[in-house]
Amino acid sequence: MRFRPEQHLRRQDEIRAVRTEGRRVDARAFTVWWRPRPTADSKATITAPRACVIASTAAVGNAIHRNRAKRRLRELFRAHQNQLPRDCDLLLIARAAVFHRPYAELEKNFLQACGQISNAPPPPPPPSVHA
Repeated sequence: MRFRPEQHLRRQDEIRAVRTEGRRVDARAFTVWWRPRPTADSKATITAPRACVIASTAAVGNAIHRNRAKRRLRELFRAHQNQLPRDCDLLLIARAAVFHRPYAELEKNFLQACGQISNAPPPPPPPSVHA
């Protein structure tokens, strides 16, 4: 499957929401933050999981290493997005080990994370605010 433009998380408020309201899965060479997309945020055109790939200078290194790490994580998401719930938003955060590990190991770790996400119970509803 392709990694279509509508599958990219780009807006800062959406990325922040995944980080603050989502859950974390440790995949050794990278971290996956995820949250189900709220029904109010769901658009009829988005029928697939969305992702944002992050590689910081402090964690990964110079531009060459960051770009390679992001390419590897984007390819993992592209190849295995069908293993994720359709209404899922992801942050894939690279660590230094992401470009030192064999791709097969990264793939295995990503598939394990996908299994944890798919089998996770739904999150509790947000607290309601009454005026």
